[in-house]
Amino acid sequence: MSARDQILQATLRLIGERGIGAVTNRAVARAAGVSLGSLTYHFPSQEDLLREALHTFVEEEITRITAYVTALADSGMAPVQAPDQVEKAILDFTDGPEQIANLELHLHAARDPSLRETSKRSVAAYDGLATAVLKALDIPDPERHAPAVVTMLYGLAIRRLATGDTTATGTADAFRLLLLGALPR
Repeated sequence: MSARDQILQATLRLIGERGIGAVTNRAVARAAGVSLGSLTYHFPSQEDLLREALHTFVEEEITRITAYVTALADSGMAPVQAPDQVEKAILDFTDGPEQIANLELHLHAARDPSLRETSKRSVAAYDGLATAVLKALDIPDPERHAPAVVTMLYGLAIRRLATGDTTATGTADAFRLLLLGALPR
């Protein structure tokens, strides 16, 4: 792993374990096992570091989720099974401090306009992924419904993290509820 990647991973871990306030150059360099000079070479400002950490997390997450969705689509899964599969997938994608860091960075973007564009791109990527899933399930007007799915999954993630729940119980029911509401009447 390159020094740059070590720095980004250490940043995400620090945010997830101790919050954005714990992200100082010295703390990140120490956690990444790199020199302070290496850190500032790769990331001249705190905004650069936070923006790239969010971008890196999202890109990795989307790659993992896309591979999972593709495998499900290729399996010939019936649409009625989708909610249960989403619930199972959530458990695979919600482990570790990086999940907390992702949410923290989105909240931080609400206060820091320099991160807002990266946060918007992140949400748009998740919306695109949700749109693809809804299209695969033959849900009408998937672009319109995708933001509700993404918002529900973010909300459920916050609920799990805040309560210490290590299961995704209820995710399938919530997804089913949204899918039923999106079906033609």
